[in-house]
Amino acid sequence: MSKIIILGAGIGGIPMAYEMKELARKEDEIIVISDSPTFHFVPSNPWVAVNWRKPSDIKIELAPVFKKKGITFIQKAAAKVHPDRNQVELVDGSTVDYDYLVLATGPRLAFDEIPGFGPHGHTQSVCHVDHAAESGEFWEAFVQAPGPVIVGSVQGASCFGPAYEYLFIAESDLRKRKIRDQVKMTFVTSEPYIGHLGLGGVGDTKGLLESELRDKHVNWICNAKVERIEDGMMYVTEVDEQGQEKKKHELPFKHTMMIPAFTGIDAVRGVEGLVNPRGFILVNEHQHNPKYPNVYGIGVCIAIPPQEQTPVPTGVPKTGYMIESMVTATAHNILDALNGKAPSHKATWNALCLADFGDNGVAMLAMPQIPPRNTTWASKGRWVHLAKIAFEKYFMRKIAKGISEPFYERLMLKALGVMRLKG
Repeated sequence: MSKIIILGAGIGGIPMAYEMKELARKEDEIIVISDSPTFHFVPSNPWVAVNWRKPSDIKIELAPVFKKKGITFIQKAAAKVHPDRNQVELVDGSTVDYDYLVLATGPRLAFDEIPGFGPHGHTQSVCHVDHAAESGEFWEAFVQAPGPVIVGSVQGASCFGPAYEYLFIAESDLRKRKIRDQVKMTFVTSEPYIGHLGLGGVGDTKGLLESELRDKHVNWICNAKVERIEDGMMYVTEVDEQGQEKKKHELPFKHTMMIPAFTGIDAVRGVEGLVNPRGFILVNEHQHNPKYPNVYGIGVCIAIPPQEQTPVPTGVPKTGYMIESMVTATAHNILDALNGKAPSHKATWNALCLADFGDNGVAMLAMPQIPPRNTTWASKGRWVHLAKIAFEKYFMRKIAKGISEPFYERLMLKALGVMRLKG
C-alpha cells in the first residue's frame, strides 16, 4: 500500500486526485490536503468581480465529492513540507506521511512586493474568489459615483489573461449601465507590448488586443513598473527597450485591479533542492523533483524560466491545458513508480485559452505554449464569450461528478477544426 498526497485542491489538484484514483491500485490511498473546504472555478473570478456571478455559483463543496470517490480529504492548511522525511506538517502541528507527494498548491500572491498593493492596500483583485467577492462589493459602490479606472499586471506577473478579461468585462458592464462615458480607462502592463501575454504573443494577439483597446477607448502603458500605490494614485515608471527609465506616470484612479507577481507558498519556500529562489517547485521533464524523485509538481506552483528577457520582468503563464497535461503525465509516472518502472510520460505543454470580454472574446491556441511552435492561432468573436460560459458549466459539472476525462484535449481538437474551417 502507498499513500499518495495531493497538496492543493484547485484546477490542477482535483483532476490529479481523480485521475490518480482511477489509475492507482485498490490498496493505495489517495489523500487531498487543502486549506479550503471548497473548489472554486478561478477563470470565473472576473465575472464575480462585477457581480455577473455570485461566489456560490462557482464553488463546490469538496468533502461529499471526495467521499463518493473514496478519496481521503484533510481540510487544513499545510505549514511545511519536509521532503527529507516524507511528511507534510499541518498548521495544527500534526503531520501526514506520504510515499508520493504531488504539489498542486497554486501560488502565493506577492502583493507585499509593492507598497500599497492588494486588497489590504488600495487595489482590488480577481486572483481568489474571496478577493473577487470583495471587488464585487466595491464595484456596486463605484458605479454609483464612477471615476478613472486602472487595470493591468505588475512587474513579475505571469498571468496576463485575467487582466485583459477583467478590463473588457468591466468596460462592457459600464456600457450596459450607460455610464461608460464617465470613466477614463487605462491598461498598465509589464508586457513589452499589448498581447505579449508572457508568451511572446500567440498568433495576432498583438493586433487583436490593440484593436480592441482602441475600439473601447482604453489607453495603455507597456513596459510598466509599478513603484507604489497610494489612495487614489498609482506611481508607474515606463522603461524603454533597454530597461532604462523613459517616463514617470502619476495615474489617478477611483478603482484599480492589478494582477500581482506570484511566488511559491510559504510551506515550500526555502526548502533546498525542492524550490527555486522564488519558491517555485523544481521539476524535470517527468514532473518530479530532481532531488526528491517521489515529489511531483503541477500547475502554477512549478518553476518555468521566462521564455525571453523583457525590459520589465514577466513570467510564463501556466494555462489550463498545460496543467491538464501535467496532471496526466504525473498520474501515469506515479503509476510507473508503483509498478517498479522508470517514468516515461511527459506533459505536452500546449495552450488553449478562451478570454472573455463581456460580449465577445479572443480564443488562442499555441502548440506548444512556448515558442517555437508547430501551431499558432488566435480568433475573435462573440462565440468565444459563449464558449467560455459553456466551458464554466462543463468544468464545474466535471468537478462535482468526479469526472477524470481530459477535457482540454477535446476542446483543442474542436478549436483546430474551427481554425481549419476559417483558414
